[in-house]
Amino acid sequence: MRVLFVILAVLLIVPGWSGEERLALLGDGAQMTATRVDLDPADPRRVRIGALTYLGGVALRSRDPAFGGFSALHVAHGPQGDRFTMLSDGGNVAAFTMGADWQPRRLAFRNLPAGPGTGWDKRDRDSESLAVDPFTGQLWVGFERANAVWRYAPGFARAEAWRRPAAMRRWPANGGPESLARLPDGRFVVIGEERHVPRRRWRGPERDRLQSRDALIFAGDPTASDPVHFAYLPYGRFDPSDATALPNGDLLVLDRSFALPYRFGNRLSLVPAAAIRQGGVVRGRLLAAIVVPLIHDNFEGLATTVEDGATIVWMVSDDNQSMLQRTLLLKFRLDRR
Repeated sequence: MRVLFVILAVLLIVPGWSGEERLALLGDGAQMTATRVDLDPADPRRVRIGALTYLGGVALRSRDPAFGGFSALHVAHGPQGDRFTMLSDGGNVAAFTMGADWQPRRLAFRNLPAGPGTGWDKRDRDSESLAVDPFTGQLWVGFERANAVWRYAPGFARAEAWRRPAAMRRWPANGGPESLARLPDGRFVVIGEERHVPRRRWRGPERDRLQSRDALIFAGDPTASDPVHFAYLPYGRFDPSDATALPNGDLLVLDRSFALPYRFGNRLSLVPAAAIRQGGVVRGRLLAAIVVPLIHDNFEGLATTVEDGATIVWMVSDDNQSMLQRTLLLKFRLDRR
C-alpha cells in the first residue's frame, strides 16, 4: 500500500512523470574543456574547402552528464573574444567566451526557464533553433514537437511570449522548426526540417515538391505576426538543419545528411536576399561541402560574425548524447560568394 501511495503521490505532484527518467539538466558547477581539431585528419595542412577557409576548431567536453546535444548557436564578436551561446535540443544552454587561444572562459550553464511542457522529458523541451535581436538582446527559440516559437528576455532571464503558428501545426513532430533566422531588416525566416510544400500550394513537377521544404517569412516577431510561405529546396537527401543571415540580408543554410554505418555530411549554401519572398522557390548556391574524408559530425548549429571586415562562419555539432559522436565547434572565413 505504501508503494502504491508513493506512485499516486508522484503522479499527482509531478504531472509530467510517466515512469521515465527525467531529462538531464545542466548543473551549477560549469566545467568544459576544448581540444583543437583539424579540418582534414589525414592532412592537417588542408584549410580550403569550397568558398571557406578553415581557421580552426575544437572538440568540447564536459563532465556534466547533460552536456551536449547542441542544435543551435549564436556568436557575438567582441574585443575580448567571441561570446558563444549554445542551445541544446533539451533546453540546456552553455555560454562562454573564447579568443585566439581557443580556451573557454566565463563559462556558464543554465536551462531554459520555461518551454512548451513541464520539462520532464525531451519532448517538452525539444529546442532546435535560435535567433537573437542584436539590439535588444531578446532571443527566439524554435521548438520541435510543439512546432512553436518562444521569445525570451536577454540572457534567457524569463519567457516573454510564445505562439504555435497555424502554418506550422501540420509540420512533423520530429521535423519542425529546425532553422530560425532573424534578417537584418527585422523579418524572421523559419524552415521546416522535413515538411514538404503541400500540393495545393505547389506549381511544378511532383518530384521537385517532394524535395521541397515548407518555409515561412514573418514580417516581425514570430510570436506576434502571421507568416507568408516560400519553399526551400535542399540538395538530394540533405535536410536543412539551421540558417543564419549575413549583414546584407543573404541567408546561409546548413543542410545535413546521414548514411550508414554512421556517417554525417553537411552542405553550406547561400540564398540571395532578393529570393526570400512570398511564393518564392529557392535553392541555395553551394559554398562548401563538409563530407568524408573531412572532419564530420551532426552539425546543426550555424552562426556568423564579422571580424576585421571578414565574414566568419561558425558551426556546432549535436552529438546526440552518443559516445560515437563529438561536440565540435568549427570556425571558417567566407572568402567568396
